[in-house]
Amino acid sequence: MTKQLKADIALLLVTVGWGASFILTKNSLSELQSYNFLALRFIFAFFISAVIYYKKIISIDKFTLKYGILLGLLLFATYAFQTVGINYTTASKSAFITGFSVILVPIFSAIIARKLPNLLTVISVALAFSGLALITLNQDVGGLNIGDIYTGVCAVFFAIYIILVGKFTVKAESIAFAIVQIGVVGFLSLIVSLAIETPTVPVSLPVWINLAILSLVCTSGAYIVQNVAQKYTSATHTALIYTCEPVFAAIFAYLAVGEVLGVKGSMGAVLIVVGMLLIELDIPKLLYKKTHP
Repeated sequence: MTKQLKADIALLLVTVGWGASFILTKNSLSELQSYNFLALRFIFAFFISAVIYYKKIISIDKFTLKYGILLGLLLFATYAFQTVGINYTTASKSAFITGFSVILVPIFSAIIARKLPNLLTVISVALAFSGLALITLNQDVGGLNIGDIYTGVCAVFFAIYIILVGKFTVKAESIAFAIVQIGVVGFLSLIVSLAIETPTVPVSLPVWINLAILSLVCTSGAYIVQNVAQKYTSATHTALIYTCEPVFAAIFAYLAVGEVLGVKGSMGAVLIVVGMLLIELDIPKLLYKKTHP
């Protein structure tokens, strides 16, 4: 098994965890305010990771620390918009709108490289935008709301995050790099929570279970795996694997609380996933390779 294949499998498992995280987050926010929730989730994850990998934290180099803090700021912005947004929208809608970041990765990469998007990219974006319109404007699930807009901003930040992780993790110590990012998100969330909220400690067991899963699996484990795995695969390839995230999220939301997108929403979800796959798989290139081995 090649290193890239191992990395891809690891990223797929991360995607399953993140798919479940939408409904776990939605449930936790019924008792906790947004930044209070983020602070607990990420601070727990930071301390658990730092204790397990304390040797890497003690010996951290300046490059890893500097860019870990930078990406931590970006990750904080991503989660701030997503977590506030999910208060006002459904877990399924939040997942598919966040998944639009997959479309944005190659677009932003083309902008950075100063290249015009090709026809396939334009078609993919058109499909994904059409899908987003069907989901967010769907009156069966509440129509477009402020939560959808916040989540759209989150998708922009997450696309930039994926690109920068691929760029910097090659030179950084990947595990320490991820732990610093987690710590930045946790402590910034705590500062904001103390400033604008009234932080509380959860009293119900289900919320503590949600926080434990989110901290251990969906945060500590997921970001360490992502930062290590992206040493061996490209940002675009990572984004392709992440196309599965909103699908897993919709499945978990349906199984957990019976949440459905409706006919129009489901059609929109299919268009988004098709757009994602088109832009990431590069169908014409695959067909060319098949006919010109």
